[in-house]
Formats: sequence, C-alpha cells, structure tokens
Amino acid sequence: MQMVAALQPYVVGFVLVWAALMKLFSRRMRGQAGRTALARLVGPARAVPALRLVGLLELAVAAALLLPPALPVDGAAAALLSTGFLAYLGYAHVAAPASSCGCLGAHSRPADRRGFARAALLLAMSVAAVWARPSSLDTPSALLGVAEVAVLLALSSELDRHWLVPLRKLVVRLRRPLAAPDPREIPLEVTLRLLYRSPAFCATSAQLSSDVQDVWDEDGLRYVVYAARGRTAVFSVPLTGDDPSAVRAALVDETVLA
Repeated sequence: MQMVAALQPYVVGFVLVWAALMKLFSRRMRGQAGRTALARLVGPARAVPALRLVGLLELAVAAALLLPPALPVDGAAAALLSTGFLAYLGYAHVAAPASSCGCLGAHSRPADRRGFARAALLLAMSVAAVWARPSSLDTPSALLGVAEVAVLLALSSELDRHWLVPLRKLVVRLRRPLAAPDPREIPLEVTLRLLYRSPAFCATSAQLSSDVQDVWDEDGLRYVVYAARGRTAVFSVPLTGDDPSAVRAALVDETVLA
C-alpha cells in the first residue's frame, strides 16, 4: 500500500504539469478561453487571466508533489485542487452545459461523464498522496504508474482526436460493417460500380450495344453480360475486394454461344 501511495505524487504531478502548460502556453487555449464554462463564471474578459492563474496554481502544486521532501500537505493541496475541479465541472454541467471545461486543452466538447471520472480519479490519487513517504520505485510500481496515466489520458476527451478517432477508423476498415457478409447479398450496383471503374470495361465500352443482359455468380466471381455489336461481352468481377484491375473481359462470337 505504501508503494502505491508513494507513486501517486508523480502521477498527479505529471497531470497537473500538463494541464498547467496547456493553460499557460497553448495559443489555441487562449483563443477559445471565452467559450469555456470558466468564461461564464468570471466573464469572457477575465477568462484568459483566470486560466493562467489556475495554471500557475496547478504548476505550484505539481512542483510541491514532484520535488522532495514528500509532505502530507502536498497531497492535501492536490486533493483540495481536485475537489475544486469536481466542483467546477458540476457548475459547468449545470450553468453552461454546452461549453467545454478547458481543463486539459482546447476542445468544443461539454463536460461529460469521462471528465467527472477523470476528476474523481485524480481526487482519489491526491488523497492517496497524503500518505506518501520517500520510497524507491521498482518495476511493478512503474508499470502501475504507466497504467494510471494511460487511464487518465483515456478519460480525456481532449485527446480523442489523437488515438480514439484513428482507432475507430481502423476498426471500421478492418470490420467493414457496410460490406455484405455473404457474396450472394452483394447488390448488383456495387458490382457495376467496380466494373465501370475497371480498365477492362473502359477498353471495351465503345463496342457495347446494350445494357446488362445477364448476371450470374460462380467461384467467387460475378459474370456480367452485354451485347457487343454482333458479339457478346462477358466481364468477370470479383465479389470480394475493390481493385478495378482485377476485372477481366472477354468478347465471344454469338455463334460460339449458340
């Protein structure tokens, strides 16, 4: 238990340093300060100075946590600051539900459950830091610290564009939710869209003299038949994949088909 308590000043201090630097040096944060819930609380004209003051306070508490010696008052200061964060989020949720909190960066999302969970977790870590004593950190405690930081970052909506949005895009590409699971369920329009983009169709289209005359599926391919000035054009289109170069074409004499 002492090992866990000894770790918390470093985790909380890291988060507070990050939050302070965003408030003090981010141009985007200063530009959007008037749109945060803090502007509703202190007025738009005072939003930037208020954010900087909060940033300086966070930096001071972080320095107390990260620099020796480890004192109970350092954790108490962090716990008091975290309580203030929770109270501010409650105010933002009630008084300015459409405004962002401006806690860890500039974004347009209002205070949500993730923000409350992050502030509550930070409060719990700060309370644990009250009992922190000087202790050497071993590998298990370092891994625990990394896990705690990862959870705090995952609860930060400000970072979604860096990891959550790309992850969701990757899942969509891998799962292909709009793709038909059974080749027989693939609409003809999908096949024709791929066919029309293929080099084989572009090279043969000038000879076609009809619309689609026949379609059938066989061995993972969809065959599409057109009339072609006394002959018959047969295209084979893969039922899976989206590579137009995989389409093949054949011009067959009608006498052969007969």
